[in-house]
Amino acid sequence: MTRKGIDDTISSRGSIKIMRGVMMLAMVLLIGTIGYMVIEEWQLLDALYMTVITITTVGYGEIRQVSEPGRIFTIFIIFAGMGILGYTFGMVAQAMVEFHVRSILGRRKLGLKIKSLKDHYIMCGYGRIGRIIAQELNSNKIPVIVIDQNPDSKEALENQDIPYIIDDATSEDVLIEAGIERAKGLIAVVESDADNLFITMTARGLNSDLYILARADEEQTQKKLLRGGADRVVLPYLIGGHKMAQTIVKPAVTDFLELTVHNKDIELKLEELLVGKGSRLNGVTLVDSGIRQETNIIILAIRKKDGEMSFNPSSQTRIESGDTLISLGYSDDLERLSKMLSGN
Repeated sequence: MTRKGIDDTISSRGSIKIMRGVMMLAMVLLIGTIGYMVIEEWQLLDALYMTVITITTVGYGEIRQVSEPGRIFTIFIIFAGMGILGYTFGMVAQAMVEFHVRSILGRRKLGLKIKSLKDHYIMCGYGRIGRIIAQELNSNKIPVIVIDQNPDSKEALENQDIPYIIDDATSEDVLIEAGIERAKGLIAVVESDADNLFITMTARGLNSDLYILARADEEQTQKKLLRGGADRVVLPYLIGGHKMAQTIVKPAVTDFLELTVHNKDIELKLEELLVGKGSRLNGVTLVDSGIRQETNIIILAIRKKDGEMSFNPSSQTRIESGDTLISLGYSDDLERLSKMLSGN
């Protein structure tokens, strides 16, 4: 059971105990009121008032003369009411203490988890785009920490077991708390282009080796972000518009890309695989590598170490250490090729 599941179980048990105490207290009030109405023949309000001051032991005294059977009944109400009242208040106090302790332990555990992060990605913003990015990184076992100002984001992040900081991502101190000196990259996807630019500039000043991916809504902001230190800028509305147009112009191509890139249920996948120094394929041409014969994988492109992209490489193209092979194939074949390229 996860930590959240345990916390939910504890909270549920505490709530049940409190509700049980409240119901028992209501039962004593009902019995006391009916008892005084029957034994002393009092009106409803008088009987209820006498029951309340008896249970709470406020010491106002009897509102009317009580008969001997009434006094015996009052003794019963006092002991029963005090016991149940003490039980209910005790459960409420226990629930408050448990909540406070869990909150302290949770913050401490979160702080330790943040401090232990290394080569992680810092994502600034947890809106519609940020939520998707965080889920994808988390599902691919890529360490990520989210910085967001909205306190309502806490529950969703805790459910996904993603470390977070509820604060302003434009603050230098907050970025340092998120471990920007140890981070591998930063993703700026807050709603404001100005904030994304400020985050980018601040992050670049704190870590010159950081990979920074930024979002922009306006095309003119793209150049500013690149000058401010972003390695790459994505314009979601521009990409969305192009994709919708391509869906009409080239529907088959769009369907193919959707299946290979976004559909997690299909076995056919499009991956990028890095060539390691110890790989037996280092320095070997594609035709001699046996990739197509041994793994049934198609090499769509090769990105060289200097960033040059070779699309549909010829059979004589040589595979070299540091190259990235854009590969299409089934999951098992891709995993096998990945081991061959890494040298394992």
